[in-house]
Order: sequence, then structure tokens, then C-alpha cells
Amino acid sequence: MYVLVADWDAENLKRELQAKFPELEIHAVTSEADIGPHCEKMEVLVTIFRVADDLLKRAVRLRWIQVLSAGVNYILERPSLRKEVIITSSRGIHGPQMSETALLLMLALNKDFPAVVRNQERQRWERWPGKLLLDKQVGILGMGVIGEAVADKCKAFGMTVLGIDLFPRQIASVDGWYLPEKLAEVAGRVDYLVVTAPATPETYKIVGAKVLASLKPTAYLINIARGELVDEEALLTALNAGRIAGAALDALPVEPLPADHPLWKAKNVIISPHVGGMSDIYTQQVLPIIEENLRRFLQGERRQLLNYIER
Repeated sequence: MYVLVADWDAENLKRELQAKFPELEIHAVTSEADIGPHCEKMEVLVTIFRVADDLLKRAVRLRWIQVLSAGVNYILERPSLRKEVIITSSRGIHGPQMSETALLLMLALNKDFPAVVRNQERQRWERWPGKLLLDKQVGILGMGVIGEAVADKCKAFGMTVLGIDLFPRQIASVDGWYLPEKLAEVAGRVDYLVVTAPATPETYKIVGAKVLASLKPTAYLINIARGELVDEEALLTALNAGRIAGAALDALPVEPLPADHPLWKAKNVIISPHVGGMSDIYTQQVLPIIEENLRRFLQGERRQLLNYIER
């Protein structure tokens, strides 16, 4: 069976997998552009990349794609993705790094840390009092593995945590639960709105003009999920009018963000290049999912694969 691993750390992944599955023909590439020569031969694709539609069109032998991220919407949207191709995700491993990213961005906004860095570059000594997370309220939209990890860390900072999700459940760090239809109401109460929900038709631009207008002028928006969940034009309007205190965006509708995009110069915004899910130990985090799914696939299992995507 011809397996292609397409990832920045592809050689290490290949080495680990080849040692445990010597019967497989495993190849490794470190960029999406290098997938092309393998398209007609690969039966299994293990990838972190978004995989252009023309590549999928050529992948006539492809039977299964193991996506190395939690979100798979960009793969599912490809017109040339055949119905019989199995899609599995790496959902469930991103709690540590995503929650750390959320707290990093919240603290950076609170302390205006970008200004500290700019002042250091200018050799300028300037001081100001920063805001505390202590006793503040945070609303977390999407209470899966990532949302729960964010809630735990926020609670450790002495915050009141409000969870927004279709499926409320008992979590010690969550002080109150709300359904998504109450999002605007929750937005009006919190000091930080953290977006961790998946991209679905129901969450498309769920943080729109109504929700942004409900936020307090002192509140911040933190998006570590997908750019499609936030109405970009409504956010720009709110930021430039000073209707909210600021935003931190690790996910954007168009990535990379074009150099002339107005978000680069919007007021009180931190933009990070969609790195929230990355980590220095990502290979170790994701390997157990890949290995278990390979075992199951070789045994003839299909719907029993971990994180199987219904479509």
C-alpha cells in the first residue's frame, strides 16, 4: 500500500511509521507542491496541508485521507473529493497548545504587549498599568476538547467561565452554560469572547454585527478557531469605531492574510499566522492517532477509524 506523508515534519513521521509498518511503502514530502508526483500512486494521504482540488482530481487510487489537524472543512469542500474517500481528523490532541495560545493572546491584549515590543525596538521607556484576568468574565464559544482546556486555564486565573455550546455538560471549570442562540446575550456580559468552535454551516459568521454590538466597549474578541466564524467586515467596523477594546486573531478567512488587508492596520489587533494548534511535540501528539488508524485500516475497518468524518 502506497502511503504519502505530507507534513513539515514528514521525515520524522515517516521514520516512526515505517518502523511499525514495514510492509507499507511510505513516502514523505514537506510541502503541498511536492504532493504532485505522488498523486496517481498514493492510496493513503496523511497531511497537514489543505490539498488543492487539482491534486485530488489526479488521486485516482486514493482511499483515505488522515488530516493532521482538527478541522477538515477545507478538504470536504474540494469538488474533486470522491464520496468513497474516507476522511479522518486529528481532533482531540490540541487542547494544551490551543489553550496556551488563548491565554497568551488574552494576556498580551491586557498588557498591550505589542506596544512593549515596539518600545523596546525604539529604546523607549514607557510604563502603564495592565488589566488583570482576575475576576473577569470569559465566554467560550465551542466547548469541545479545546474549549474545555481554555476553561480550565481561565479558571486557574480566577475568572468566571461561561460555556456556549449545543451540548452542555458537567465541567468543573465552567460556571454557566448557554446555547448558541444566547450568544449575543452572553457577549453583553463578558470581558473576553473566545471562539473555539468548529467551522460548520451553522457557525459561519456566527460572530457577526449583532454579537459584536453586544460586546462591551472594554471587551476583547479572541478567535483561535476558524476565520469563517467571524464576520470580518463587521469586526473591522467595530474595531475602527472603538466599539470593542480589541481583538486577537489566530485564524482568518483568507490565509495568508494579504499584505494590503485592512486588518493589518486595524485598531488594537494582534494577528498571528494560524499557529495556535502547532507545538514542538506535535509529532508525538498525533502519532498515536495515525498508528491506530493505520492498524484499523489494514484490518479492513473503515467507519471504526478514530475521528471518522460522516459525510
